[in-house]
Amino acid sequence: MTALIAVLAVAGLVQPAAAGAAGAVKEDIKDALARIPGLKIVSEGPAPTGYRFFKLTFTQQADYTNPKAGTFEQRLTLLHRDTDAPTVMFTSGYNVSESPNRSEPTQIVNGNQVSMEYRYFAPSRPTAENWAKQLTIWQAAVDEHRIVQAFKSVYHANWLATGGSKGGMTATYFRRFFPNDVNGTIPYVAPNDVIDPLDSYDKFLSKVGNDPGCRDALKAVQRDTLKRRDELGALAEQASKENGFTYKIVGSIDKSLELSTIDSYFAFWQYQTQADCATVPKPGAPAKDLYAWFEKVGALTGYSDQALVGFVPYYYQAAVQLGAPEAYDSYLRDLLRYPGEDVPKTFVPKEIKRPKFDYLAMPDIDFWVRTQAKQMLYVYGGNDPWSAERFAPAKFPWSDNHAYTVPAGNHGSKIAQLPAEQAAEATATVRKWAGLPAQAPDARAFSTQSAPAGFPLFDADLMMIDRPKF
Repeated sequence: MTALIAVLAVAGLVQPAAAGAAGAVKEDIKDALARIPGLKIVSEGPAPTGYRFFKLTFTQQADYTNPKAGTFEQRLTLLHRDTDAPTVMFTSGYNVSESPNRSEPTQIVNGNQVSMEYRYFAPSRPTAENWAKQLTIWQAAVDEHRIVQAFKSVYHANWLATGGSKGGMTATYFRRFFPNDVNGTIPYVAPNDVIDPLDSYDKFLSKVGNDPGCRDALKAVQRDTLKRRDELGALAEQASKENGFTYKIVGSIDKSLELSTIDSYFAFWQYQTQADCATVPKPGAPAKDLYAWFEKVGALTGYSDQALVGFVPYYYQAAVQLGAPEAYDSYLRDLLRYPGEDVPKTFVPKEIKRPKFDYLAMPDIDFWVRTQAKQMLYVYGGNDPWSAERFAPAKFPWSDNHAYTVPAGNHGSKIAQLPAEQAAEATATVRKWAGLPAQAPDARAFSTQSAPAGFPLFDADLMMIDRPKF
């Protein structure tokens, strides 16, 4: 029997006995998960060495203020290592990645990871939709709270929460409404649009990077594109016909081209690096070369219905609660056919009714972060436009809050990219919150070590690298 248990343990089917429990065998994780009310195991698939990977659903209420509104099945994934290890609660703020990839905090603590799909991102959506009442930051925070509390019946060690971009915002909102659910929160590149009509993005974008020539080149290629609208529009129309793209939401392919052109300056600094300045086409470049550059930075067909449909819940939230940057387009005004249209509501289908903008939601979050937040660690990128308006966590001696900026970093900035001393400090903080020894590995090692069993250590999906500008 002992030999059989050893074989099963090696195969990952039975967990080794807990320390101090001589002769005991841990319950199989599937059996433990089966006891969580509302949780369903959809499938188990390939995972990195030392882990097991599950696709799950969890029954949530459509509206926590109205039990009669029904329920929906929210998609989750679980990377299970050990019930005694720390657990990281992750969300991108969008769809859940179905790949067994670990966020950076999960790597740092070598822990378990529960990943959540944000409500209203298909298929995690109620059948009887009520966007105004059901798709709010509070409703989503309750989703995350219920998941953490449910999984704590299995994972008893310390918990962390994390996410990148909108996921970083989500992790912050979750902590504001449920400050005691986790032992620490690590939001990455999380924008903080406190008062929507007032922002600092234009000032940031006018000085971003260390090369004024690069900024000028980007503006020049935008003007060249709009002057050659018909030439480039023909290429976009051809690509749209080949791919079946339509433009009912924004109104026309010409409007998509204009909005994509406006956003290309922001998108370049969001996802490219200073070295990519050399790739910016010069005015008059062949149309096919210019079109190909936009395919890398922000496709001129990027606001087709097919590209937008998966992100409509985000644009809706930006239009009613989150806020968004103003368009950086003053130097293009003489060439615009649709001025004032580069705003979130443009990307929300007209049949979805929007309530008045909630001007209290973001100031409430900002005030809590500045005055009451504890154990928060923010990471921003020095060249990332979303860093123009960032969270500033409380600095009281008891707060144990931290904020770091990756020099010249973009929207994929992480702890491993910080200067060595700061990376070590941040890594030690994350490990401390996870209840692990203070001696921390070099965080930069996470960006160089090989992925186990052929799986990436840090997944682009987790940071939503391919998300639209807003």
